[in-house]
Amino acid sequence: MNLTKEASRPYGEDVSLLDENPMADVMAGDMTLRDVAPSGKVHEVHGEFRGGAREMHEARDEIRGVRDIIDRHLDGPVGAVGTAGAVGTAGTVGGSVTPFRRRIRRATGVAKPDRAAAQRAVAELLTALGRDPSGEHLADTPRRVADALIELITPKEFDLTTFPNDEGYDDMVVEVGIPIHSLCEHHMLPFLGVAHIAYIPGERILGISKLARVAEMFARDLQVQERLTAQIADWLDENLQPRGVGVVIEAEHMCQSLRGVKAAGTKTVTSALRGALRTDGRSRDEFLSLARTACR
Repeated sequence: MNLTKEASRPYGEDVSLLDENPMADVMAGDMTLRDVAPSGKVHEVHGEFRGGAREMHEARDEIRGVRDIIDRHLDGPVGAVGTAGAVGTAGTVGGSVTPFRRRIRRATGVAKPDRAAAQRAVAELLTALGRDPSGEHLADTPRRVADALIELITPKEFDLTTFPNDEGYDDMVVEVGIPIHSLCEHHMLPFLGVAHIAYIPGERILGISKLARVAEMFARDLQVQERLTAQIADWLDENLQPRGVGVVIEAEHMCQSLRGVKAAGTKTVTSALRGALRTDGRSRDEFLSLARTACR
């Protein structure tokens, strides 16, 4: 099935393959998408497409986001690959095709949660604690608790976006104070705090919001803080291939604040350093100093 759609119209008007097949939930085939910028240049992407309305509009929006030269290809569920360039009256200006986006799904290695079984288990727990789960206030509690726990341990998908490090930036990129929360796997009580993440770019730079996305992806699990810190650092090191990565997490654990020793307000700080941020003393000290300042 060929779903080629060519359109030259002003920005702001809809350009969609669904004009060809409005009833399709998922489409697959060759794609050519052209759109006219205010400058008069035509942005064009050719390649393979698989997806529905949302993916099509995402592809269109990405094309419109670069007005002179498109030097990207779309990966993941959009799946547009091939040639990209800006075409104008003076001829074709070539654009390099570089992968920059892919859909990230974390494989947890555990079975998919059984929501109905979780609800029954919560009802049984309430009974074991001497409460009546059929009472007016508790009747819907098993569902609420099951939904909340499943949400807290289910990683969210996101689009990992990277860009060429064209300027050769070789200093640290640091994001401090990223809110983070997870569930302690020993007591199933939350721990919450902030993460400070730094990396020294290699060939590519990361869309800055993705540092928080990666932290959230690993935090949505039954966790211990030490493992969470290392997972974030290792994932960035393996997938971004930077010159160095640093992660510091400071968090208060409710299993310590609300029970047992009841040391409310106590913070646990963990760190993980990779590459130049581990081996280069000056870079390491700079990052840890920034993290310490943010912790105050």
